[in-house]
Amino acid sequence: MLLTLAAWCAASWAATEVASAPVEEVVVTGEQPGPGLWRVSRDGHDLWILGTLEPLPKKMSWRATQTDAVIARSSEVLAPPGFDVHMSVFRGLTAIPTALRARKNADGQTLAQVLPPDLYRRWLVLKERYLGRGEAVERYRPLFAARELYVGALDHSGLSSEKIAWKRVKESAKRWRVPLQPVDVDITVKDPKAALHEIEHIARDPDVACLARTIEQLESDVGTMRARANLWSLGDVDGLRALPYPDARQACFDAVASVPELGRQMTDARDRLAEHWLATALAALARNPTTFAVLPISELLRPDGPLARLRAQGFLITDP
Repeated sequence: MLLTLAAWCAASWAATEVASAPVEEVVVTGEQPGPGLWRVSRDGHDLWILGTLEPLPKKMSWRATQTDAVIARSSEVLAPPGFDVHMSVFRGLTAIPTALRARKNADGQTLAQVLPPDLYRRWLVLKERYLGRGEAVERYRPLFAARELYVGALDHSGLSSEKIAWKRVKESAKRWRVPLQPVDVDITVKDPKAALHEIEHIARDPDVACLARTIEQLESDVGTMRARANLWSLGDVDGLRALPYPDARQACFDAVASVPELGRQMTDARDRLAEHWLATALAALARNPTTFAVLPISELLRPDGPLARLRAQGFLITDP
Protein backbone atom coordinates (compact mmCIF):
# COMPACT_ATOMS: atom_id res chain seq x y z
CA MET A 1 0.00 0.00 0.00
CA LEU A 2 2.81 2.40 0.93
CA LEU A 3 4.69 1.78 -2.31
CA THR A 4 1.56 2.15 -4.43
CA LEU A 5 0.77 5.47 -2.74
CA ALA A 6 4.32 6.76 -3.17
CA ALA A 7 4.38 5.74 -6.83
CA TRP A 8 1.02 7.42 -7.48
CA CYS A 9 2.09 10.66 -5.79
CA ALA A 10 5.46 10.78 -7.57
CA ALA A 11 4.36 9.37 -10.92
CA SER A 12 5.57 12.39 -12.89
CA TRP A 13 8.54 14.65 -12.28
CA ALA A 14 6.43 17.78 -12.66
CA ALA A 15 3.15 19.04 -14.09
CA THR A 16 3.10 21.49 -16.99
CA GLU A 17 0.48 24.23 -17.12
CA VAL A 18 -0.30 25.76 -20.53
CA ALA A 19 -3.28 27.46 -22.11
CA SER A 20 -6.69 25.79 -22.17
CA ALA A 21 -8.33 24.46 -25.34
CA PRO A 22 -11.67 23.01 -26.47
CA VAL A 23 -12.50 19.58 -25.06
CA GLU A 24 -13.50 16.48 -27.06
CA GLU A 25 -15.82 14.26 -25.05
CA VAL A 26 -15.63 11.05 -27.11
CA VAL A 27 -12.81 8.60 -26.37
CA VAL A 28 -11.26 7.11 -29.52
CA THR A 29 -11.19 3.33 -30.04
CA GLY A 30 -9.57 0.94 -32.49
CA GLU A 31 -6.14 1.22 -34.09
CA GLN A 32 -4.53 4.67 -33.92
CA PRO A 33 -1.20 6.06 -35.18
CA GLY A 34 0.04 7.46 -31.87
CA PRO A 35 2.60 10.28 -31.65
CA GLY A 36 5.77 10.75 -33.65
CA LEU A 37 9.21 10.65 -32.06
CA TRP A 38 11.53 13.35 -30.81
CA ARG A 39 15.05 13.06 -32.23
CA VAL A 40 18.17 14.09 -30.29
CA SER A 41 21.27 14.03 -32.47
CA ARG A 42 24.95 15.00 -32.66
CA ASP A 43 27.96 13.67 -34.57
CA GLY A 44 26.00 10.89 -36.25
CA HIS A 45 24.49 9.55 -33.01
CA ASP A 46 20.73 9.62 -32.46
CA LEU A 47 18.45 9.22 -29.47
CA TRP A 48 14.79 8.78 -30.50
CA ILE A 49 12.27 9.46 -27.72
CA LEU A 50 8.66 8.36 -27.51
CA GLY A 51 6.52 10.59 -25.31
CA THR A 52 4.05 8.47 -23.35
CA LEU A 53 0.80 9.54 -21.73
CA GLU A 54 -1.41 8.27 -18.94
CA PRO A 55 -4.31 7.72 -19.01
CA LEU A 56 -5.07 6.45 -22.51
CA PRO A 57 -8.27 5.02 -24.02
CA LYS A 58 -8.95 1.45 -22.81
CA LYS A 59 -10.01 0.16 -26.22
CA MET A 60 -7.22 1.66 -28.27
CA SER A 61 -4.54 -0.30 -30.13
CA TRP A 62 -1.47 1.52 -31.36
CA ARG A 63 -0.09 1.30 -34.90
CA ALA A 64 3.55 1.88 -33.94
CA THR A 65 5.11 1.82 -37.41
CA GLN A 66 7.82 4.45 -36.86
CA THR A 67 8.56 3.18 -33.37
CA ASP A 68 9.04 -0.40 -34.61
CA ALA A 69 11.36 0.77 -37.41
CA VAL A 70 13.58 2.80 -35.04
CA ILE A 71 13.72 0.05 -32.39
CA ALA A 72 14.74 -2.48 -35.07
CA ARG A 73 17.93 -0.51 -35.81
CA SER A 74 18.64 0.58 -32.21
CA SER A 75 21.46 -0.75 -30.03
CA GLU A 76 19.34 -0.50 -26.86
CA VAL A 77 16.03 0.78 -25.49
CA LEU A 78 16.04 3.02 -22.39
CA ALA A 79 13.11 2.10 -20.13
CA PRO A 80 10.86 4.76 -18.60
CA PRO A 81 12.45 6.22 -15.46
CA GLY A 82 11.23 4.63 -12.25
CA PHE A 83 11.99 3.54 -8.71
CA ASP A 84 13.53 0.19 -7.71
CA VAL A 85 12.23 -0.39 -4.20
CA HIS A 86 14.01 -2.74 -1.80
CA MET A 87 12.29 -4.03 1.31
CA SER A 88 12.66 -7.14 3.45
CA VAL A 89 9.81 -9.58 2.72
CA PHE A 90 9.53 -10.42 6.43
CA ARG A 91 9.42 -6.77 7.45
CA GLY A 92 6.87 -6.10 4.74
CA LEU A 93 4.58 -8.86 5.98
CA THR A 94 4.78 -7.71 9.59
CA ALA A 95 3.76 -4.21 8.49
CA ILE A 96 0.40 -5.34 7.05
CA PRO A 97 -1.66 -4.51 10.21
CA THR A 98 -0.03 -1.08 10.31
CA ALA A 99 -0.80 -0.58 6.61
CA LEU A 100 -4.47 -1.35 7.11
CA ARG A 101 -4.64 1.06 10.03
CA ALA A 102 -2.71 3.82 8.21
CA ARG A 103 -5.26 3.80 5.39
CA LYS A 104 -8.08 4.85 7.75
CA ASN A 105 -8.84 8.04 9.64
CA ALA A 106 -7.79 8.21 13.26
CA ASP A 107 -10.30 7.16 15.93
CA GLY A 108 -12.62 5.62 13.34
CA GLN A 109 -13.66 9.01 11.96
CA THR A 110 -15.45 9.23 8.62
CA LEU A 111 -14.85 11.66 5.79
CA ALA A 112 -18.03 13.46 6.82
CA GLN A 113 -16.30 14.25 10.12
CA VAL A 114 -12.91 15.29 8.77
CA LEU A 115 -13.83 17.25 5.62
CA PRO A 116 -15.33 20.75 5.50
CA PRO A 117 -19.09 20.43 4.75
CA ASP A 118 -18.90 21.98 1.26
CA LEU A 119 -16.00 19.73 0.26
CA TYR A 120 -17.81 16.68 1.61
CA ARG A 121 -20.88 17.48 -0.49
CA ARG A 122 -18.70 17.67 -3.60
CA TRP A 123 -17.04 14.38 -2.60
CA LEU A 124 -20.42 12.66 -2.35
CA VAL A 125 -21.40 13.72 -5.87
CA LEU A 126 -18.23 12.32 -7.40
CA LYS A 127 -18.18 9.26 -5.16
CA GLU A 128 -21.66 8.22 -6.31
CA ARG A 129 -20.73 8.86 -9.94
CA TYR A 130 -17.41 6.99 -9.95
CA LEU A 131 -17.42 4.61 -6.95
CA GLY A 132 -21.07 3.87 -6.25
CA ARG A 133 -22.57 3.80 -2.79
CA GLY A 134 -19.94 1.68 -0.97
CA GLU A 135 -19.23 2.77 2.59
CA ALA A 136 -15.71 1.37 3.19
CA VAL A 137 -14.05 4.35 1.49
CA GLU A 138 -15.90 6.71 3.85
CA ARG A 139 -13.44 5.70 6.59
CA TYR A 140 -10.33 6.22 4.45
CA ARG A 141 -7.96 9.10 5.06
CA PRO A 142 -8.51 11.84 2.44
CA LEU A 143 -5.17 10.90 0.85
CA PHE A 144 -6.31 7.32 0.17
CA ALA A 145 -9.87 8.31 -0.71
CA ALA A 146 -8.37 10.62 -3.36
CA ARG A 147 -6.57 7.73 -5.04
CA GLU A 148 -9.69 5.53 -5.03
CA LEU A 149 -11.74 8.35 -6.55
CA TYR A 150 -9.15 9.09 -9.26
CA VAL A 151 -8.85 5.42 -10.32
CA GLY A 152 -12.66 5.06 -10.33
CA ALA A 153 -13.05 8.17 -12.48
CA LEU A 154 -10.61 6.86 -15.10
CA ASP A 155 -12.39 3.53 -15.31
CA HIS A 156 -15.81 5.20 -15.61
CA SER A 157 -14.53 7.50 -18.36
CA GLY A 158 -13.19 4.77 -20.66
CA LEU A 159 -9.59 5.52 -19.73
CA SER A 160 -6.82 3.37 -18.29
CA SER A 161 -3.53 4.01 -16.49
CA GLU A 162 -2.13 0.79 -17.90
CA LYS A 163 1.23 1.49 -19.57
CA ILE A 164 -0.07 0.71 -23.08
CA ALA A 165 2.77 2.40 -24.97
CA TRP A 166 5.59 0.90 -22.87
CA LYS A 167 4.08 -2.58 -23.20
CA ARG A 168 4.09 -2.17 -26.98
CA VAL A 169 7.70 -0.93 -26.97
CA LYS A 170 8.82 -3.95 -24.92
CA GLU A 171 7.14 -6.30 -27.38
CA SER A 172 8.94 -4.63 -30.26
CA ALA A 173 12.31 -4.76 -28.48
CA LYS A 174 11.83 -8.45 -27.78
CA ARG A 175 10.92 -9.14 -31.41
CA TRP A 176 14.06 -7.38 -32.68
CA ARG A 177 16.23 -8.66 -29.83
CA VAL A 178 17.19 -5.19 -28.67
CA PRO A 179 18.30 -5.08 -25.00
CA LEU A 180 16.33 -3.01 -22.48
CA GLN A 181 18.28 -0.65 -20.24
CA PRO A 182 16.53 0.08 -16.91
CA VAL A 183 16.64 3.70 -15.75
CA ASP A 184 15.85 3.31 -12.06
CA VAL A 185 17.00 4.76 -8.78
CA ASP A 186 17.08 2.62 -5.66
CA ILE A 187 14.85 3.28 -2.67
CA THR A 188 15.46 1.16 0.42
CA VAL A 189 12.61 0.94 2.92
CA LYS A 190 14.47 -0.31 6.00
CA ASP A 191 11.48 -0.17 8.33
CA PRO A 192 8.07 -0.30 6.58
CA LYS A 193 6.25 -0.03 9.91
CA ALA A 194 8.01 3.23 10.74
CA ALA A 195 7.25 4.61 7.28
CA LEU A 196 3.57 3.73 7.67
CA HIS A 197 3.50 5.30 11.13
CA GLU A 198 4.72 8.48 9.45
CA ILE A 199 1.79 8.27 7.02
CA GLU A 200 -0.53 8.02 10.03
CA HIS A 201 0.85 11.31 11.32
CA ILE A 202 0.40 13.40 8.20
CA ALA A 203 -1.17 16.68 9.28
CA ARG A 204 -4.87 17.11 8.55
CA ASP A 205 -4.53 20.19 6.29
CA PRO A 206 -2.24 18.66 3.60
CA ASP A 207 -4.19 15.39 3.83
CA VAL A 208 -7.46 17.21 3.05
CA ALA A 209 -5.74 19.36 0.40
CA CYS A 210 -4.87 16.20 -1.56
CA LEU A 211 -8.52 15.15 -1.79
CA ALA A 212 -9.69 18.72 -2.45
CA ARG A 213 -7.29 19.08 -5.40
CA THR A 214 -8.32 15.67 -6.75
CA ILE A 215 -12.00 16.63 -6.55
CA GLU A 216 -11.26 19.94 -8.28
CA GLN A 217 -9.39 18.16 -11.08
CA LEU A 218 -12.14 15.58 -11.61
CA GLU A 219 -14.85 18.25 -11.61
CA SER A 220 -13.12 20.20 -14.37
CA ASP A 221 -10.59 17.99 -16.12
CA VAL A 222 -12.13 14.60 -16.97
CA GLY A 223 -13.17 15.90 -20.39
CA THR A 224 -9.68 17.33 -20.89
CA MET A 225 -8.15 13.98 -19.93
CA ARG A 226 -10.27 12.36 -22.64
CA ALA A 227 -9.22 15.02 -25.14
CA ARG A 228 -5.56 14.63 -24.18
CA ALA A 229 -5.79 10.85 -24.62
CA ASN A 230 -7.42 11.32 -28.03
CA LEU A 231 -4.74 13.76 -29.17
CA TRP A 232 -1.96 11.36 -28.14
CA SER A 233 -3.72 8.51 -29.95
CA LEU A 234 -3.98 10.60 -33.12
CA GLY A 235 -0.39 11.84 -32.94
CA ASP A 236 -1.40 15.49 -32.53
CA VAL A 237 1.54 16.94 -30.59
CA ASP A 238 0.53 20.56 -31.32
CA GLY A 239 -2.87 19.81 -29.81
CA LEU A 240 -1.21 18.33 -26.72
CA ARG A 241 0.87 21.47 -26.30
CA ALA A 242 -2.35 23.53 -26.21
CA LEU A 243 -4.01 21.52 -23.42
CA PRO A 244 -3.43 22.05 -19.69
CA TYR A 245 -1.70 19.40 -17.58
CA PRO A 246 -3.15 19.94 -14.10
CA ASP A 247 -2.12 17.15 -11.76
CA ALA A 248 -3.71 16.60 -8.36
CA ARG A 249 -0.89 14.20 -7.52
CA GLN A 250 1.38 17.15 -6.71
CA ALA A 251 -0.89 18.10 -3.79
CA CYS A 252 -0.87 14.46 -2.68
CA PHE A 253 2.91 14.31 -3.02
CA ASP A 254 3.08 17.44 -0.85
CA ALA A 255 0.90 15.72 1.77
CA VAL A 256 3.25 12.75 2.02
CA ALA A 257 6.29 15.02 1.80
CA SER A 258 4.98 17.00 4.80
CA VAL A 259 6.27 14.14 6.98
CA PRO A 260 9.98 15.06 7.30
CA GLU A 261 11.81 11.75 6.79
CA LEU A 262 9.45 10.25 4.23
CA GLY A 263 9.25 13.56 2.39
CA ARG A 264 13.04 13.82 2.27
CA GLN A 265 13.33 10.32 0.78
CA MET A 266 10.67 10.91 -1.87
CA THR A 267 11.98 14.33 -2.92
CA ASP A 268 15.55 13.04 -3.04
CA ALA A 269 14.50 10.02 -5.13
CA ARG A 270 12.60 12.21 -7.60
CA ASP A 271 15.57 14.57 -8.02
CA ARG A 272 18.02 11.68 -8.39
CA LEU A 273 15.79 10.11 -11.02
CA ALA A 274 15.89 13.21 -13.25
CA GLU A 275 19.68 13.36 -13.03
CA HIS A 276 20.05 9.61 -13.57
CA TRP A 277 17.94 9.68 -16.72
CA LEU A 278 20.03 12.50 -18.20
CA ALA A 279 23.30 10.71 -17.39
CA THR A 280 21.98 7.44 -18.88
CA ALA A 281 20.81 9.21 -22.05
CA LEU A 282 24.18 10.96 -22.50
CA ALA A 283 26.06 7.68 -22.06
CA ALA A 284 23.79 5.94 -24.59
CA LEU A 285 24.27 8.77 -27.09
CA ALA A 286 28.04 8.46 -26.74
CA ARG A 287 28.23 4.69 -27.30
CA ASN A 288 25.35 3.93 -29.71
CA PRO A 289 24.67 5.08 -33.27
CA THR A 290 20.93 4.76 -32.49
CA THR A 291 19.13 4.51 -29.13
CA PHE A 292 15.41 4.46 -28.35
CA ALA A 293 13.95 5.90 -25.13
CA VAL A 294 10.58 6.38 -23.44
CA LEU A 295 9.63 9.42 -21.33
CA PRO A 296 6.36 11.00 -20.15
CA ILE A 297 5.23 13.45 -22.81
CA SER A 298 4.63 16.10 -20.13
CA GLU A 299 8.39 16.04 -19.53
CA LEU A 300 9.15 16.45 -23.22
CA LEU A 301 6.82 19.45 -23.47
CA ARG A 302 8.33 21.25 -20.48
CA PRO A 303 10.41 24.31 -21.46
CA ASP A 304 12.98 23.38 -18.77
CA GLY A 305 12.73 19.59 -19.16
CA PRO A 306 15.25 16.99 -20.34
CA LEU A 307 15.13 18.12 -23.99
CA ALA A 308 16.11 21.64 -22.94
CA ARG A 309 19.01 20.23 -20.93
CA LEU A 310 20.22 18.17 -23.90
CA ARG A 311 19.88 21.18 -26.20
CA ALA A 312 22.01 23.20 -23.77
CA GLN A 313 24.75 20.60 -24.18
CA GLY A 314 24.86 21.11 -27.92
CA PHE A 315 22.48 18.41 -29.21
CA LEU A 316 20.11 19.11 -32.06
CA ILE A 317 16.48 18.49 -31.05
CA THR A 318 13.97 17.70 -33.80
CA ASP A 319 10.31 17.63 -32.78
CA PRO A 320 7.86 15.13 -34.31
